[in-house]
Amino acid sequence: MSFGSVSDRTRLAGLIASRGFRNLLGRVYQNPLYRWRFGGAVPERLVIAPQDIRTSDPTIAADIYAGLFVFSGQAVETGGRSPFEVTPPSDAWARALHGFGWLRHLRAADRAISRSNARVLVDDWIRLHGVFNAMSWQPEITARRILSWLSQAPLILEDADRGFYRRFLKSLSRQVRYLRHASVMLADGLPRLQAAIALTAAGLSMSNQGRLLRQSSRWLDKELSRQVLADGGHISRNPGAIVDLVLDLLPLRQAFGVIGTDPPRSLMTAIDRMMPMIRFFRHGDGALAHFNGMGATRSDIIATIFAHDDARGSPVLNAPHSGYQRLQAGEAVVIVDTGPPPPPLASAGAHAGCLSFEMSTAAAQIVVNCGVPPETQPDWRLVARATAAHSTAVLNDTSSCHFVAGRLATRWLGPIIVSGPHEVTVSREDSHHGETLVAAHDGYLTRFGIRHERRMVLAPDGRRLAGIDAFHGSGGGTVRGGRDAFAIRFHLHPTVEARPTSERDVVVLILDNGETWHFSSPGSAIEIEESVFLSDIHGHRRSSQLVIHGKASQRSSVAWSLYRVAD
Repeated sequence: MSFGSVSDRTRLAGLIASRGFRNLLGRVYQNPLYRWRFGGAVPERLVIAPQDIRTSDPTIAADIYAGLFVFSGQAVETGGRSPFEVTPPSDAWARALHGFGWLRHLRAADRAISRSNARVLVDDWIRLHGVFNAMSWQPEITARRILSWLSQAPLILEDADRGFYRRFLKSLSRQVRYLRHASVMLADGLPRLQAAIALTAAGLSMSNQGRLLRQSSRWLDKELSRQVLADGGHISRNPGAIVDLVLDLLPLRQAFGVIGTDPPRSLMTAIDRMMPMIRFFRHGDGALAHFNGMGATRSDIIATIFAHDDARGSPVLNAPHSGYQRLQAGEAVVIVDTGPPPPPLASAGAHAGCLSFEMSTAAAQIVVNCGVPPETQPDWRLVARATAAHSTAVLNDTSSCHFVAGRLATRWLGPIIVSGPHEVTVSREDSHHGETLVAAHDGYLTRFGIRHERRMVLAPDGRRLAGIDAFHGSGGGTVRGGRDAFAIRFHLHPTVEARPTSERDVVVLILDNGETWHFSSPGSAIEIEESVFLSDIHGHRRSSQLVIHGKASQRSSVAWSLYRVAD
C-alpha cells in the first residue's frame, strides 16, 4: 500500500529511523565481540520462585516425555532427539519451545520422571543454545524463558546435583544480563513491559541482586505508568494484553510480599485497574470481545484471574482512555470500539475496526467481529485486521487505517498502523428510552471526504438494539457522488443461523440458546453473505454476515435494529 499524504510518508520515515537506531544497537549487543559483557559473577542461589498461575495439564507431561511437542497448533515428534535440535515448523512454534512455558505441565505431573525430564531439557538448551543464538535469544523470548525458569525452579532444581545447579544459575544470570542490554530492541507495548517484569522477577528471586531489583523496579514503574491506561486498558487496545499482564503481575506482587518488600505502587494500581477492565470485555458466555488482536478466550485462564480478584468490582461502562464503550441492559451486552488506533509502534496487532461492535444476550453471542487466528496463519491475520472483518461500515472496500507495507518498512517496524482515525467523538446518554451511544470517526475523511457516524440505543429490557449509520461530507454537509460506496457489515457468531424472509429488509436469526431475533432495516436489501470466525479455540468456523450496500451520496443514513421475538 502506498501512502498518499505527506504526513503519512513523514511519519513512516521517522518511525523507520527510530526503529533502525534501536536495531543497530541490538546488532551491537549480539556481536561476538560484545558478548563477553554478559558474563560475570553468578548468584549463589535462588531465594524464591514466583508462582506460575497459568493453568497446566499433567497429561501433556506424558507427551513431552515421549518426545511430542505441540505448540501453536503444530505437533513435532523428535524421534529421540532433543527438541532443540529439530527444525521448527514455524517461528511461533520455536518461540513457544524456547520460552519454556510448557514446563508448568511437567510440574503438574508431580513425578520424579517429570523432574528429571525437565532437567534434561533445560540442560539440552544450555548446551545447544546457552552461549548465544540469534533466534532463541531474541529479547522477547529471553524474557519469557527467564520467567519460566524462575517460576519452575522447584521442578528443575529438586534433586539436582551441584554441577547442574551452577550451570543453571550461570545461564540464568547470563540471560538476565543480556536482557538488560538488549531490551532496547523490543517493540513498544507488551514485549517491553514483559521484559521489565522478567528482570524484576530475577532481581527478587536471585540472591544479592539489590542493584538489579532497584533498576528493574524503576523501569517497571515507568512502563506500567505509561502502558496501563487510567481505565485499566492497555496502550495496544488489545483485551488479550490485559489478560497476559495480569497473569504475570499477580505472581510478581506476591513475590514482593514473600521477601518483605513493598511492590511499586504502580504495580498495585495497575492490577486494581485491569481487573474490572477484563470484566468490561466479557460477554454473557464469559468470552472476551474480539477487538484489536483478541483471539479465542481460555475460560480456565479467566477463572484463574478472577479467583485472585478480591474486589470483584462491576465492569465500568465507559472506558474513554482505552477507546471502548459498553451498553448493558437485561441480559444484553453491547461492546463498541470508539477509539483511534494505538501509537504506531504499539500497533503491530491492532485492527482497523473503529465503530465496530459486538452483541450478546445471556450466554449467546449474536454479532461479533471475525477475531484473529493463530500466529501460524499470517495471511489470515492480515485479513482479520481489515475493516471488512469487523461489524461496522466500510467505504469503497477500504480499511479505515493505513497499514505499513513494503519490505524495508515491514522489516524494521513490523505490520504497524501508520495512520487511521484521528478524531473519534463519543457521547452517551441514559433515559427512559434506554442507553444511547453516538460516535463518529474521520478515518475516511482525508481519502473520500466522508465521516462515519453510528448511533445505537439499547432498550431498558435489553431486547432491542436500534442503530443508525450516517455518512457526512466535509464540514457536516452532504456527500458528493463518486467514491462513496458503503457496505455496513454485521458478522454473526457461527452458532447463529440466519434465515431470509419474503421481505428483503428482514432476516430471522436463530440463536443456539433457542431465542429468535429479527434483524431489520426498513427500505434496505439485506444480503446474507459468507463470513468466517477466526477466534474459535478449535480453528476457523464458517459463519454468516448481514450486509447492507449503498451509495452515501444517495442515502446519507441507514436505520437498522436487532430485536428479540416474543417467546
